[in-house]
Amino acid sequence: MAYLALIDYGSGNLHSAERALRTAASASGAACEIHVTADADMVRRADRIVLPGVGHYADCAKGLRAVPGLEDALGEAVIDRAVPFFGICVGMQLMADRGLEDGETPGFGWIQGDVDRIKAAPGLPVPHMGWNGLQLHQDHPVLQGLGEDPHVYFTHSYAMQLKDNGDLAASTDYGAPITAVIARDNMVGTQFHPEKSQRVGLQMLANFMAWRPV
Repeated sequence: MAYLALIDYGSGNLHSAERALRTAASASGAACEIHVTADADMVRRADRIVLPGVGHYADCAKGLRAVPGLEDALGEAVIDRAVPFFGICVGMQLMADRGLEDGETPGFGWIQGDVDRIKAAPGLPVPHMGWNGLQLHQDHPVLQGLGEDPHVYFTHSYAMQLKDNGDLAASTDYGAPITAVIARDNMVGTQFHPEKSQRVGLQMLANFMAWRPV
């Protein structure tokens, strides 16, 4: 049975994410054992990894880096072993080169780009909160079966500004395009919260647990 590590570093919608992952696994019949952990050795050995994140980029990065060996373990699993990885909200943003919230904070550097404040059209509030539709740009396995006009739940003030549009898997419109899903190789990330996005979010999580990147 595959072992999925849901990373607990004190900065994520952890209980909701765990509940959604277990629901998706049960509904899809995925043979996936889910463990909530901050143990670097367990992360290193994981078959799949989900990194949640809620709050400020700098705080999340600091919290993760305060856990001994965790960032190195993530790099060894995701980059060296090509373990399937799913980043949620700030967990996705940490994949970038740097975040520009509360100053400049280095990210993992897995996906080239910066995390910067949303440039919304006049009259649209920031943070961007609520349900928005997805425009798909990739025929990605994690985005299969979402139905026509899929809507998902966002709550954020900052978003990825990608250097390579080939990493853009889906966007949403909030007076201007906003990066909603990024994907490269064995990595995928969502700016929205799949654990709060009902059927569409559960479908994505089930797809991730069945995904075998080539």
